[in-house]
Amino acid sequence: MTFTIRDQPTLGVEEEYFLTAAGSRAVADGASRIAPGATAALGERFSCELMECQVEAKTPPCSTLRQAHGHLTAMREAVARAAGAQGLRIHASGTPVLGSLGSARLRDDPRYLAAHATFRARTEAAVISASHVHVQVPGREEAVLVGNHLRPWLPALVALSANSPFWAERDTGYASWRTMAAHALPVFGPPPYFTSLDHYHQVVAGLREAEAVVDEGMLFWDVRPCSHLPTVEIRVMDAVADAEVLAVLAVLVRALVVTALAQVNRGDAGPQLPEPVLATAYWRAARDGLGGHGVEVHSGRLLLAHRLVAELVRAVRPVLREYGEFEQVCQVLRRWCRQGGGAGLQRAAYGRRGDLRDVVDILCACTTGAATDTAGPADGRDRDRAARRPAVTPTGPR
Repeated sequence: MTFTIRDQPTLGVEEEYFLTAAGSRAVADGASRIAPGATAALGERFSCELMECQVEAKTPPCSTLRQAHGHLTAMREAVARAAGAQGLRIHASGTPVLGSLGSARLRDDPRYLAAHATFRARTEAAVISASHVHVQVPGREEAVLVGNHLRPWLPALVALSANSPFWAERDTGYASWRTMAAHALPVFGPPPYFTSLDHYHQVVAGLREAEAVVDEGMLFWDVRPCSHLPTVEIRVMDAVADAEVLAVLAVLVRALVVTALAQVNRGDAGPQLPEPVLATAYWRAARDGLGGHGVEVHSGRLLLAHRLVAELVRAVRPVLREYGEFEQVCQVLRRWCRQGGGAGLQRAAYGRRGDLRDVVDILCACTTGAATDTAGPADGRDRDRAARRPAVTPTGPR
């Protein structure tokens, strides 16, 4: 099947939320308790997760940015209502802000118990939440080869979605500690470079033989062919509290996939990047987020993170223009970059009083659309520096 830009594949978003106690704001078990109410509202689009303090919701297939934003907003409201009925709140963040991670309780589910038996104490690193974007593709071969073309852009998506500076009730110094925690487990991070679907199957068979994965659904690479849907799944991003930003990131991911599909159709198997450079780009994106620098993986050069975001938008501009999304994407990303992304929002909330409960409150409010104050960094010098950084504009980098 030959794919063209005009085919405009559908996309879907899966996102994970932490449950928090309304009083203490600490992460709290309760997934099994809120499941009946959330399932009544969302059906199969709601599910429990690895830990009892996490749940997941999924949009239906969406064609437009507006549809994606609308479904994200509606499903968050539904899950929040179910949680509220049990004295809990939800928030989207890559890592918990308050609460003891050692007390996180694994769900009594055979599949998750098998994962714990395999990874043992390392499952503590799985107390993390992410945003996953599915994009429709013609077949599994295309899904595998698309990953080769997406690998150079994955660090930029880490920076754009970075929303996990706090871990175990302290500031880690990273914008996305979820990225660092996840890499403690096997088959996380960027996928290997695959030459074909057969090559993918050979690698997966070896991983299963080594008992590094429980099943194909636990191949946690940041790009993978979906095992049960005709999609490629991009799993690199932190859970994002701002629904409009997440919808924009979803259509940005779709534009990357459409651009990659065109390259695959031309017989281009994708660039073979030096793995140490890609790993360094991941680390730098996780550390700095939108507030510093990132690595341009083709040259190894250090560039302002905002510049790398602008280069990403420029690379997919024809697709975004074709789908009528370019101006809105630029407008939202410009606001997001100036704010410092999710990590900037969290640190700004903490900086006002030095109280992590304020961080949880702003995350809960943003997740459910109730936030009115989403100002950027609390420190005036940080705001000045942010204002001087390049921003994405409808005409490209400024």
